[in-house]
Amino acid sequence: MARFSFNQATAKYWPMEDLVAGCVDAGVTGVGLWREEAAAYGVEKTASLVRDAGLAVTSLCRGGFFDAPGWFDENRRAIDEAATLGAPTLVLVSGGLPDGSRDLDAAREHVAEAIGALVPHALDAGVQLAIEALHPMFCSDRCVVASLGQALDLASPYSPQAVGVVVDTYHLWWDDQVWTQIDRAGREGRIACFQAADWITPLPEGVLLGRGLPGEGCVQLRRFREAVDATGYTGPVEVEVFHAGLWSRPGREVLEASIAGYLEHVAER
Repeated sequence: MARFSFNQATAKYWPMEDLVAGCVDAGVTGVGLWREEAAAYGVEKTASLVRDAGLAVTSLCRGGFFDAPGWFDENRRAIDEAATLGAPTLVLVSGGLPDGSRDLDAAREHVAEAIGALVPHALDAGVQLAIEALHPMFCSDRCVVASLGQALDLASPYSPQAVGVVVDTYHLWWDDQVWTQIDRAGREGRIACFQAADWITPLPEGVLLGRGLPGEGCVQLRRFREAVDATGYTGPVEVEVFHAGLWSRPGREVLEASIAGYLEHVAER
């Protein structure tokens, strides 16, 4: 349990104060926060609430979406919010193809340039940018970075202090190169965040909400955790699940189920 972190998205509609109280009562010491929920409650107010409860913010999601107008200013605000909340990392989801474009190479080149433009501000703020690769099915509209290798290539021009990567089991489980790339990420010191979720089928309409709690799907979650640990990573393990059925359940029940799945299918035995 010392490494378990509860990502806020897993209980999307759980009010902030109840979320924090529930984590404290369950002995959870880390939470992954989302910008929208923190903004709705108040970023400074959220920072005080979490700090006073003795919780660590393990990540802030999300920045990126570099295909959107105003991406530069929006991401600078996201970096500032991460610093205020005490989040060591800001997760970046790159965004998909610009409207009307089919040029995937150009989209990825733009992501590389955008990250470079944000690095100075991130370093000044003491926040690590964490590039997340999403499953290829999200490439057109959500994330043109589709593998851990691509994420590492984008990070490589910068120091690990400035730019790391997210290892998310839901998005990477399919890739036969993932074990080699996790080893590479460890050698380069770039594992900024490790997130665990299962892959369940059939996928729901829209596919975004097709995640399951650990143990509900087909992913070798413990193998992922062991591979990440073998690189020397000792940081938190966030359970991050998007599923409409899960969101309809009481927050404390979702937290209990997340802990149980983590202990049974992810944590060291």
